[in-house]
Order: sequence, then structure tokens, then C-alpha cells
Amino acid sequence: MSIRPLVPIGGTGDHDGMHAQIVLYDGFDPLDVIAPFEVLAAGGESAGGELAVTLVSAQGPRCVTSGTRGLALAATAALDPSKHGCVIVPGASGPVAGDPDDGVDTIPVLLARAAQSDLTPLLRKVFDNPDVTVAAVCGGSLVLAMAGLIERRRAVTHHMGMDLLEAAGVHPVTARVVDDGDLITAGGVTSGLDLALYLLDRWYGPRIAHAVEELFEYERRGTVWRDAGRDPVEV
Repeated sequence: MSIRPLVPIGGTGDHDGMHAQIVLYDGFDPLDVIAPFEVLAAGGESAGGELAVTLVSAQGPRCVTSGTRGLALAATAALDPSKHGCVIVPGASGPVAGDPDDGVDTIPVLLARAAQSDLTPLLRKVFDNPDVTVAAVCGGSLVLAMAGLIERRRAVTHHMGMDLLEAAGVHPVTARVVDDGDLITAGGVTSGLDLALYLLDRWYGPRIAHAVEELFEYERRGTVWRDAGRDPVEV
């Protein structure tokens, strides 16, 4: 799979603004969705309405139940691989331990189920679109890895899933946010804030990102890893 740079505002062709499509699937983690949604919505307003933020699903408009105490959100559209901007895949929430044979939907079960759903062929089309960046929060990186979409790419996920990334042929990077061209990933659940602010910075510049930071009284954490600059010398 070729690696492309993150698409800047304006993209490579004629577009009707930017679109941030945040994917919902059964068992998703609510904060993985809501944190980027609020940051990007606020950033879009600060940028004069140039960014549309939508909750989508592979199946189209429907009520989607998260993995946290039955909390549900409404997907208002189907994931559209042709829309210029980004697609964000969240992780899942649920029990970490338990026997799937006893009907326990653990987080790995929920992630694998999403990777084996109608979502995967749509995400494959997204990766083929040079005007779209794929982003993932927490276990969202594992959905992409389990689907075979990011083999040999660099990515991060929750610290408990880094070995699973590596087992799927992905190069794990221990960083808050990892920029691997058209693939931007973030670590544990709260890192969705940092990922979304980084996207705003890349698209619109630091003033927009800083305005949203001030609005939410939140300062970005960690260094964004990119395959750039000098290699560190071992000491």
C-alpha cells in the first residue's frame, strides 16, 4: 500500500469543503467518537464552516449501540469513500476479560467483528482515495489491522493492544499520535482529543487548533511521531 502525505485543505481537486466522517459500529467506544466530534465541530466553526462533521455507519442511517452501558448514538448517513477529508475509526468498549464461547463480547471480539463487517470494503475504498486521510483512535487501529488494511504501516493503539498490532504485521510506535501519511492514529481513549487537534493544525494551521484548545481548556499532550528528521543516536 502506497503512503501519501496528509491531504491539505483544498486537496488535489475540486471539492465542496471538507468532510470528517466518524464511523459508528456496534460496540464502539463513546469517547473515541465524541472527543473528535466536538473538537472537529468547533474547529469547523472557527474555520468559517468549511468542515462538516458527520456520524456514519457502513449500513447507513441507524441507531448504533456502544459498548458502554447501552449508550447509543445515531449515524445519520452511510460512510462515503468519495468525500474529501478524513474518516475516523474509533475503538470499542466492553470487558477486557471473559470467554467469548460463553457469549462475552470482549473488546477484541467487538473489534474483530467490526473488521469482518461491511465496514472493511468501504475502508478499502477510502484508502484508495487520494483525497482522504484515514484516522483511528485507540482500538480503531486494531480494526484496520485486523482487516488487513495497514500491514507494514506505522501506527499506535491502546498500550494493551500494541502486541496485537505487531502480530497483524503493523509497525507499532509508542507515541500519543502517529502520522504515517494518509494514516493518522492515536493511543488510548483520551488521545482522540489530541488526534483531532492535530488534524485541525494540519488542515487550517495552529491558530485554529489553539482557539479550540482554549475553548475546551485542553492542551495537546505528547509529541506527534512522523517519519521525518534525524535518527536518534543511542546513548
